[in-house]
Amino acid sequence: MTKPPFETRRVKDILYEQVARIGKATSSPKRLELIELLCQGEKTVEALARESAISMKLASAHLRELRAAHLVETERSGKNIYYRIANREVAEFWVAIRSLAEDRLVELKMALARITHAPKELTPKDRDALVKAARKGEVIVLDVRPTEEFAAAHLPYAQSMPIDQLKSRLAELPQGRTIVAYCRGPYCLMAKDAVDLLKQQGLDAIHLPEGVAEWGLTPVRPSA
Repeated sequence: MTKPPFETRRVKDILYEQVARIGKATSSPKRLELIELLCQGEKTVEALARESAISMKLASAHLRELRAAHLVETERSGKNIYYRIANREVAEFWVAIRSLAEDRLVELKMALARITHAPKELTPKDRDALVKAARKGEVIVLDVRPTEEFAAAHLPYAQSMPIDQLKSRLAELPQGRTIVAYCRGPYCLMAKDAVDLLKQQGLDAIHLPEGVAEWGLTPVRPSA
């Protein structure tokens, strides 16, 4: 039996309304930043507030909105509550919406060029070549994010050297090899700063503006 037109319309309205919940939940710039941070691995609200430069109260409010839309999940461990993305699709959503914005918004392209430009950058088409070279030891892939993010997920053959330790650990890096530095993605400046420092020390360094989310890697909870 065919549904009356008004009933069909009501069902369609419900469908679109439910999909719009995702848009509403991610309509805040800070919520998008929180999602990007959680793509690196699970974090406490204290860590998320600190890294996104907002108060714990505001971070908690944003996280409640993301949780209500089932984009993030929580788990208690001792006295701490850890947040993480609900599944791999959330990270894919972040990469897709960011890529769409970069493709369509001239203002975003100009802003990105000003803050993340580096003389030498690798692009997504270089991934296979990069993995092959890293496997052979021809290049050094350097992960300059915090160690807990490296433990949760990292690029193939990457070495962990957080940006705040880089200057004191330069002696660990071999001479005569290209160093490819990456961090949390194109909006993260840690890798660019690392490349600038390495070049100042006379090392051949390249910025990889991608991170684990762009490579489709899923963070795992570090074993106790």
